[in-house]
Amino acid sequence: MSTVEQITEEALALPSEARALLADRLVESLDPTEDGYIRQLWVKEAISRRDDIRTGRVQTIPGDEALARVRRTFTK
Repeated sequence: MSTVEQITEEALALPSEARALLADRLVESLDPTEDGYIRQLWVKEAISRRDDIRTGRVQTIPGDEALARVRRTFTK
């Protein structure tokens, strides 16, 4: 068995949360500079959206209503 196959087998035996963390780290290792920058931008965006909701600057709508609106848009 090759090293990659052995590592894969061991990784697949990990709990799902540990596998997700490992997958995230592996993807990040492919191009850590770009991925880290993009991740920072998304974190900043997520925090901004959260703050908009908490302060009432935006109003949320239930998920089923949002999906219904999207479906109506695409059926026109």
